[in-house]
Amino acid sequence: MTRPTRARLAGAFLALGMTASTVAPVIAAPASGQPATGASFSPEQRAEIVSIMRDALKNDPSILSDAIVALRQGAQQKAAGDALTHVRSDRERLQKGPDYTVRGNPQGDLTIVEFLDPRCGYCRSMVPLVDALLKSDPKLRLVEKIVPVLSEKSVLDTQAIFAAALQGGYEKMKRALMQDTAPPTLDRIRQLATANGLNADKLVTDMHTPGVAAQINENLAEARLIGLDGTPTFVFGTSAIIPGAISADELREQIKTARRTAH
Repeated sequence: MTRPTRARLAGAFLALGMTASTVAPVIAAPASGQPATGASFSPEQRAEIVSIMRDALKNDPSILSDAIVALRQGAQQKAAGDALTHVRSDRERLQKGPDYTVRGNPQGDLTIVEFLDPRCGYCRSMVPLVDALLKSDPKLRLVEKIVPVLSEKSVLDTQAIFAAALQGGYEKMKRALMQDTAPPTLDRIRQLATANGLNADKLVTDMHTPGVAAQINENLAEARLIGLDGTPTFVFGTSAIIPGAISADELREQIKTARRTAH
């Protein structure tokens, strides 16, 4: 079966008004050359389409797989578009954060927002790249949004990092935990806090304060607004949301695009 024929058959699903649970697609234009819709088909035409699809699926079941892939891609594109809409409408909220979460130039001409989980290996791998980027681009502003999305261990680390912020030790504790390979426990957190000049008892107590919980919940709420699907995720101004660990070259390319879009 040729590719055009497969596409027309896949489209027939949509023409019949089927939903995602029953599969979807694209349709062939009627003889008039005008796009057809499910509502424009007569009962006889609809019956004929169903018959054609049944025969085609018997002969080539992969048509169904193609239709499902197309549907998923369409859903992903819509989700990405919706996420950028949220970024643009809630720009001020998204790009705001406590002073200790802002890196680079506070008055920079472009803001990048990085969502990260302290237990995420990919997030850890991005640390030196982000450090180098901020050092090489003095006009860049970066806001960190720590979100514990991987496990309970992530929650423990995140609580400890925000509790350390109450002693001016956000950066120290974040780096200590993100470099640490030992399982996170309260005893281990106490050890790292002490090693970094922090009051371990106060830190452990502060981990469960309303302020720490509020900061975590705010970050998680913002993550939901952009449809966060993993960490790290970078938001470049209002031009792009890029999930996953990316190269230094791609970081710079996205920054160029975001600056160009902003002007």
